[in-house]
Amino acid sequence: MVSMRPFLFFCVGVFALAAGLNATEPGGKNLHRFASGPAQVSLIELYTSEGCSSCPPADRWLGGLREAPGLWRDFVPVALHVDYWNRLGWPDRFSTRAFTQREYDYAAMWQGDSVYTPCFVRDGAEWRGGHDLAPTGRKVGELTVSYDGAVVRTEFIPAGEKAAARAGYEVHAAILGGGITSTVTAGENRGETLRHYFVALRLAQAALGAELPLAVPPITGVPHHALAVWITRTGELTPLQAAGGWLD
Repeated sequence: MVSMRPFLFFCVGVFALAAGLNATEPGGKNLHRFASGPAQVSLIELYTSEGCSSCPPADRWLGGLREAPGLWRDFVPVALHVDYWNRLGWPDRFSTRAFTQREYDYAAMWQGDSVYTPCFVRDGAEWRGGHDLAPTGRKVGELTVSYDGAVVRTEFIPAGEKAAARAGYEVHAAILGGGITSTVTAGENRGETLRHYFVALRLAQAALGAELPLAVPPITGVPHHALAVWITRTGELTPLQAAGGWLD
């Protein structure tokens, strides 16, 4: 497929690992804890589709980040499948109208005239995937996350502050799937077997500090799950800080 706008794609390696902490609550629930540290952790978004013949190389690059030492410590990757290529004959089971709308919202913010796949976004800016993934070095504040399999709880202490922020921010959380295989039988990728990592299976948002209900969806064929969390200013799209990690 010729994408709706030109796309330059370069592969690189990137590198560092931040581990989350797991504990068991008295009720028997497995509690996952993740933290960003004060330096900005970049949110890397990929807008993609199983119905786009230009997308598999980008999907493979994003999937390769699971081996990068910087995963979760320096960056959090999320693949959001759009639905506008479903009309070509292959209904992407991971695509949603909400993910498509999010890409349109970015295009409007950039004053662009179209959307396209594959499209990379880093910290809210259009980005040619494969460039240097070195940390930004910006001190934005520390985001801490706890997740018990049902509810996401967050706290954010802005840089230069001693107390957690109580207003003016929103939290966004996504359950990600990894190690997923799709055999495509129609459309531009007909006959291809696609393998996915960091696929957004469910996305929710709430005011920072509020309990955010978010369960792992009961989708078969998803051997690995992760949680990605990021914050924005209320009503804005640009991620300020991110955190995340593997759930299994």
